[in-house]
Amino acid sequence: MILYRSLVVTSLFVLSSTLVTAQNQQLFSSQQFRLGDRIIRIAEQGEIADSINVWGDVGSSGRYLVPDGTSLPKLISYALGPRSLNDGQTQLDWSKMRVEVNIQEFNQEEDINTIMKFRYRFEDPFPEGMESFILENNQTVSLRVKRRPTFRDYLGVIAPTISAIATSIIVVDRLSGN
Repeated sequence: MILYRSLVVTSLFVLSSTLVTAQNQQLFSSQQFRLGDRIIRIAEQGEIADSINVWGDVGSSGRYLVPDGTSLPKLISYALGPRSLNDGQTQLDWSKMRVEVNIQEFNQEEDINTIMKFRYRFEDPFPEGMESFILENNQTVSLRVKRRPTFRDYLGVIAPTISAIATSIIVVDRLSGN
């Protein structure tokens, strides 16, 4: 009797663990299929949504599922805004930064790409039309943060060149025996 009970309990345990493992594997693969890597859902499920690609100098690039009628500034906010150019050693002045926003759309019927461009500085208001620009499905938004080169940038290019020239002169001098 005890052997029979332990056999039944063991069988139930093996069967239940097999079912749970199968369900977890099915759930995991279906979640991967639905969400994918770097697909960010902003729109609520069941809500009409547009799928927009966000590339470039933003805090979180990827493919965004946003509510139909989302404006360009809202999408940039969803992507955590423009990313600063910070190297950890200097604090950059955002007021001298420029942002270029390109919205690209491919028209399959006419086989052409159309690009809408917006450029602005951080201390200036948004350019005309950017605040009210409504995104459409399958558009690609790319941001580029630019700044003017500083003395440190020039020094980073010139110093290695001068160092290589000086090293070459010293090596040639030593090899010639002087």
